[in-house]
Amino acid sequence: MTAFEKISAQQGKDGTSVWMVGEQLKDIIRDCPGWQEIVEQDLEQKDMSLAECEKKIKDYADKHRKGNFACVVPSVAEKIIRDFYGMTDESRGTAAGGKVIDLADFF
Repeated sequence: MTAFEKISAQQGKDGTSVWMVGEQLKDIIRDCPGWQEIVEQDLEQKDMSLAECEKKIKDYADKHRKGNFACVVPSVAEKIIRDFYGMTDESRGTAAGGKVIDLADFF
């Protein structure tokens, strides 16, 4: 099962907060094979589920609540998701020996 299939399996009903985390996670990993591999492995663990990740985002929202209003902007949510799943810039490429091309080498 691919990372995308595992995400879809954990998302639940459309429009829920866990579903939204899954959609953002799909967008984050779409062009990053290394991150797909990380997420694929992490989603096998109960404490690394989409629901657990969503709790981290909710915790952030609760801590930054203004009266009855709580919001997490997409860039902050992405950082929380990336931190939760350990997606660093170094792990963007393929974990299976892919090569990173430095465009400066062409100049």
